[in-house]
Amino acid sequence: MTVLDVIVSATGYLEKQGVENPRLNAEHLLAHTLGHKRLQLYMEFDRPLSDSERAPLRELVKSRAAGVPLQHLMGVAAFFGRDFICDSRALIPRPETEQLVEYVLKEIKDHPTPTVLDVGTGSGVIALTIALERPEATVNASDISPLALALARENAIRHGLAERISFFEADLIPPGIHQTDCIIANLPYIPAGDIAGLSREVQHDPALALDGGADGLDLIRRLAADANASAPTPFILALEIGHDQSQGVCDLLEANNFRDIRKLRDYQEVERFVLAKHG
Repeated sequence: MTVLDVIVSATGYLEKQGVENPRLNAEHLLAHTLGHKRLQLYMEFDRPLSDSERAPLRELVKSRAAGVPLQHLMGVAAFFGRDFICDSRALIPRPETEQLVEYVLKEIKDHPTPTVLDVGTGSGVIALTIALERPEATVNASDISPLALALARENAIRHGLAERISFFEADLIPPGIHQTDCIIANLPYIPAGDIAGLSREVQHDPALALDGGADGLDLIRRLAADANASAPTPFILALEIGHDQSQGVCDLLEANNFRDIRKLRDYQEVERFVLAKHG
């Protein structure tokens, strides 16, 4: 079988198993097994593949057909043009979150040496991306999960940032953080009752990274209250939220003395982010 034959065969199998974008998945998995970039496959369509080259792909395709996320099978996820280690210890980075980072970078662009706190850092992609885009920034990151923090530290090492990021095992805002210019958070916001109905791929994310309580706002509610109580200096709060939560989040921020509250849309025109100022 040639490279093209294998892609066509894997695509057909994945399509029958209900995998979205089956051709793209097949190409990514084959490129991964061969150690190639995906676009390199297009220059090798007629190259025969040995059985030893095809064997690893069979298991990966079976796993993908069973709902294991593509990023977990490849071991990396793309975010802001960079690859980050990705596995079941933390939420798979979503494209929407890249926009959250873009909004934050715009908010802090005029600050010569900003201090940023990423609450619920997970795999660390938000904190690490801000550190890479703003080398003069001081970046702190917290998570309640030691497994997620271990993954975030591995990603920091991968991108040469082990000495630049301070990681804290903490429930939301770390006790030692008393000053920051921006708090950014993509906290769990799925209502607990909705989790069972999520896609089989999302079910591979840790429950701790999904469950936002009865209405999905438990952690955002706590973060707003904690930030209001503990922040001695003015700061910006930037949140990623669920598709129908913008007004509820705005209301709870207003109740916690935030001002200049803004709802911002993602590329799908969903009100996916809320930015606000405090102090």
